[in-house]
Amino acid sequence: RELVADFEIIVANDGSTDRTGEILSGLPARYPGLPLRVLTHERNRGYGAALASGFDAAEKDLIFMTDGDKQFDVRELARLLSAMDRRTDLVIGWRQHRADPPMRLFNAWGWKLLINGLFGYTARDVDCAFKLFRRKVWESLTVHSRGATFSAELLVKARRLGFRVKELPVSHFPRTAGSATGARLDVIARAFGELMQLWLRLERDLDGDRTVRPVSIPPRSPRVI
Repeated sequence: RELVADFEIIVANDGSTDRTGEILSGLPARYPGLPLRVLTHERNRGYGAALASGFDAAEKDLIFMTDGDKQFDVRELARLLSAMDRRTDLVIGWRQHRADPPMRLFNAWGWKLLINGLFGYTARDVDCAFKLFRRKVWESLTVHSRGATFSAELLVKARRLGFRVKELPVSHFPRTAGSATGARLDVIARAFGELMQLWLRLERDLDGDRTVRPVSIPPRSPRVI
């Protein structure tokens, strides 16, 4: 409310087996008047599936996405909003001092090289979960990935359609709760499988994304989820 007057909050619960669902269901009563919606998957469908559900439900002109593991400072959204001008469609963060274990940093480095090598420059930090973009970007794309390749597919296709991207450094903090799954062998294997499928689809031009280039939008009060 300090940043924008017209907003909504969408929380996607991807089949959590702990008390996440119980806690989320109690938030509307705890914060009456807060424009909050909770989306719940009955079973775990994947990181990308949770994001896709949230993006599909979004009704505002701008969509801001971040994770719920407290590794980002949500107050830095103000910097992304400031960078979102008429000539910009996506503002994506890159973790300036990434606070992850060495193996995860190594995996991320290799993943970035692979993405940028296969598809041309995509992003300095492909999977940084601190992004702001226009809803029309999401509505112009078909993102098939429901796992770890979701962000890569979103950014690759957005750039290929001509949407304009800015990148900003953002703060990153050590994980203090929960457990990351990105370094698990089964997750890595699925990610590589999804990546190869994406490459094949783009090579064969089978995705059917709209080929129109984005047009400038007249200035208006930003609205964010």
